[in-house]
Amino acid sequence: MADGAKAMLAGRRRDEATTASGTPRRLRGDAPIAAVATAFTLLQLVFVHPWMGLGWDETVYVSQVTSHHPAAFFSAPRSRGVSLLVAPVASWSSSTELLRVYLALLSGLGLYLALRAWKGLFPAPVLATAGAFFATLWVTLFYGPQAMPNYWVAIGALICVGCFLRARQGLSGRAALWGVAAGTALMAWMRPTDAVWVTLPLLVLVLVRRHWPLLFALVGGLAAGGVEWVIEAYGWYGGLGKRLSRASEIQGGLGWNIAVDDQMRSLGGRGLCRPCTGSMPHPVVTLWWVLLPAVAVLGIVVAVRARRAARTVIPFACAVAAALPYLLMIGYAAPRFLQPAYALLAVPVAVALWHLVRTAGGRWRPVAASLVALALAGHLAVQFAVLAGTVDRNVESREDWARVAGELHRLGVRPPCLITGHESIPIGYYTGCSSGATSGNNENITAAGILDTARRIPVADVTGPGGTAPGYARDWSPHRITDLSIRVAPRG
Repeated sequence: MADGAKAMLAGRRRDEATTASGTPRRLRGDAPIAAVATAFTLLQLVFVHPWMGLGWDETVYVSQVTSHHPAAFFSAPRSRGVSLLVAPVASWSSSTELLRVYLALLSGLGLYLALRAWKGLFPAPVLATAGAFFATLWVTLFYGPQAMPNYWVAIGALICVGCFLRARQGLSGRAALWGVAAGTALMAWMRPTDAVWVTLPLLVLVLVRRHWPLLFALVGGLAAGGVEWVIEAYGWYGGLGKRLSRASEIQGGLGWNIAVDDQMRSLGGRGLCRPCTGSMPHPVVTLWWVLLPAVAVLGIVVAVRARRAARTVIPFACAVAAALPYLLMIGYAAPRFLQPAYALLAVPVAVALWHLVRTAGGRWRPVAASLVALALAGHLAVQFAVLAGTVDRNVESREDWARVAGELHRLGVRPPCLITGHESIPIGYYTGCSSGATSGNNENITAAGILDTARRIPVADVTGPGGTAPGYARDWSPHRITDLSIRVAPRG
């Protein structure tokens, strides 16, 4: 398969001939992307230990649907998509291992379906390369088996944009329009604001071209995925505007905040960089991030020369739109925020890589192919090294929460109970207690409410290293657990 201007056309014709020839060949055409999706699933199970405990945000999402833990406070920016995604397992089982395996399998299936949405737009090897690039990023492997929304926004973005391009070219008919609606709904189901940013270039394009079926598919998908979030805004927050305002406040106040350097600092494996201080990771760790847009632009140049610009320019534009709020409008960083952008950029990157290693006539460029293979091998080594360190740190921190929970049980703090103070949400989840905060982003109770609760059930306050116990807990019995100060309310 060649990937110059002429080779792209030849590859597409071969794919179309394959599709027309019957089911066995059609299945063979799907084999490369199926192999990538299968490898992605297996790599998650090997490198992201299924026994790794739930993270802070995961405990919030999972607690909404499990019968084994009280529901944690659900703040304004969050959406219910992840909770519904994990409900088939979390609603009846408290096994973290089972949940991880379920999500790894589901994420592999999601990647396969997302890549298949692009079938007919690019030859199978290009799609497999795009999928492999995205799937082997440490951030993709790390968050694939986790109860977090960003990976699924990325999958929805790939489905939406791929089906959008198919619909524009008259491929698959109504099925492509349903794919646009489904991909958009998945994004909005997970993170409504991200869905709006990703689809913004598509909405502009269909309005300019007056492609009304595509407009209805996009708007319908946004409405179907975001309706619950909007209804909840009016039921709990006093309106959509107030919920958006509160969400902005929790995220530090959206505005002109250049977070490019923050994102680069997070590439070394920091799950959340807030505040984002400290030194930059080694240049070897950040090099891929700097080269990514340049290689994607090369893919666009290749496509323009082949007079097939739309299929690379459109995903590039959507990737830029998806990344903008997290690079320019937020005062902190998390590498997972950019997953939708990485997924969409993977397409022009794959086009560029195949152009570099093969001529328009389909012949290999031995020197260029060797250099590209060497660069990709180094890239993979860096990604897996960062992944291993990130997994180890997170396993350790989550084991700390489990140890604290065990000590709290020993002190008599058992369900039904309430945990307040430092890291009360994850510690509360691991202990089986409700969590409470009298201030901050997760404020959901008053000091008087805590004291009243302490008369009925066990209550403990957690003070972090160097912190001071709140006024309502200063007379409670103090205990030391790891580097935390625990005060248990007297009963009676």
